[in-house]
Amino acid sequence: MGKRDLAFALLIAAGAILLVRTIALPPPRMTDLVAQSSPATESNGPATVWTEDVRTSAAAVDAAFERAWHAAGVEPVAQIDPLTFARRLSLALAGTVPALEEIRRFEALPAEQRKPAMVATLLSDRRVDDYLAERLARMMVGVEQGPFFVYRRRRFVAWLSDQLRAGQPYDVLVREVIATEGLWTDRPATNFVTVAIRQDQGNDLDETVLASRVARAFLGVRIDCAQCHDHPFAPWKQRDFHALAAYFGITQTTSFSGIRDQRGQYRYDDRARGESVAIVPRVPFAPELEPETGRRRERLAAWLTHRDNRAFARATVNRVWAWMFGQALIEPVDDLPVNDSAAVPETLEILANDFRDHGFDFKRLIRVIAATRVYQLDSRVASIGDDLPALVAAGAAFPVTPLRAEQVAGALLQAGSLRTLDGDSPLVIQFARLVGLQEFTQRFGDDGEDELAFRPQTIPQRLLLLNGKQVQEKTKSDPLNAVSRVALLAPDDRRAIEIVYLTVLSRRPTPEESAFGVEMLSQRAGNTREEVLGDLFVGLFNSTEFLCQH
Repeated sequence: MGKRDLAFALLIAAGAILLVRTIALPPPRMTDLVAQSSPATESNGPATVWTEDVRTSAAAVDAAFERAWHAAGVEPVAQIDPLTFARRLSLALAGTVPALEEIRRFEALPAEQRKPAMVATLLSDRRVDDYLAERLARMMVGVEQGPFFVYRRRRFVAWLSDQLRAGQPYDVLVREVIATEGLWTDRPATNFVTVAIRQDQGNDLDETVLASRVARAFLGVRIDCAQCHDHPFAPWKQRDFHALAAYFGITQTTSFSGIRDQRGQYRYDDRARGESVAIVPRVPFAPELEPETGRRRERLAAWLTHRDNRAFARATVNRVWAWMFGQALIEPVDDLPVNDSAAVPETLEILANDFRDHGFDFKRLIRVIAATRVYQLDSRVASIGDDLPALVAAGAAFPVTPLRAEQVAGALLQAGSLRTLDGDSPLVIQFARLVGLQEFTQRFGDDGEDELAFRPQTIPQRLLLLNGKQVQEKTKSDPLNAVSRVALLAPDDRRAIEIVYLTVLSRRPTPEESAFGVEMLSQRAGNTREEVLGDLFVGLFNSTEFLCQH
């Protein structure tokens, strides 16, 4: 046998092994997943609790809300159970629902450890780094693929994910994004700048795009409204906007060294005066925080992330809050008051101070928010007469918001499998998940960089969930699908219904839902057990409960 034949044979053998590993799950493990019916009460794993430091910060936030509730005469709703908490957190941080496999591990912990353990587990999961990196990338560079030769969006997202995984302080990360020099391939942070290059205009850099993104993403300010004229309602003048753009006014692209700052002068067209006006770089407020030395972009980055620049911490906290709650403390998320502290909620100030005082630790901020009482409040009221919108407005109930496209796709794909779809999954499964996410998100409608704006789901989107390719593929007879495995392995009909609810909605069915499902299975009139369970999957995929964060 020649070398080429031997290599081909080895390749075939490796493929066969991979395929067998993909399809043939260890029967005892899968059986255990399906057969288990009630939460365990003991665990052999290490105890996981909120640290004293995190609890202290969360308590300060809770105290602020309680003062507001007391002043308004509002009584908050009850707290959620651990499974609802796991679903809420998983959708917010990983864009998917927890797998049955994760639920079994979660419920094997003592009750008091489940919520902090879920936070700790998710924040150590690479899926969360990747998911949050994509959210940050949309905020910083949008979703367009940009100029072909000088922009690498995937590399930028991967770099952001690596920074989050390494625990890089957020202020350090932002300084690199703003001020780094070099090639977009070797120094991925420079892609924040290169995305604004106009290749149809001789690789000229659009400084106004960068000024707008700096203001909105890192300061929570819409100063770009003053690009063409003085802002009619806010204090921003046209010169404020272009003075901010001037920090990028001498940044240029070279073929061999990439992004570099050169000597020169920034000018803009003053349409009212009909002339080109030269302007020097100047920050829009708090000029005393800007260092006197350094390159222009270095000075801007240092001013932006200065610990006394309150707008930076406020904007970050407001956005992370919006990711976790589905709506920001101040809406819109990128239009915060800069000079009116009285208009900033006390909660936002507390969290911004805490974020700054703990070294702009991004994941610690998430831990603190997750540990608050307000994050763990139910989205349901105790009685019909309770005013839910008023309770939500007061932070006394969790807001119900539609899932975004990528969250629907992530939840749909995960609910079609009993095992966790993550970096430990076989490569074939990971690839299929990636393709499925992209296809579904494209057809469902990607919200782009403005993904935090409220958008109700549309009729075409609901039709896609009823008749779309992804739903059909995840509910058909297939040895890899949850529906086939539940039909094969569930010891009885009641257990089968319970597993379907846990897999899709991350909760157990009510007695009425369980009885209805068992009746469906007992009166299936010629249909197989698998087909009836498939119909139940489709019904739950189309429920409001599945399609909302709550």
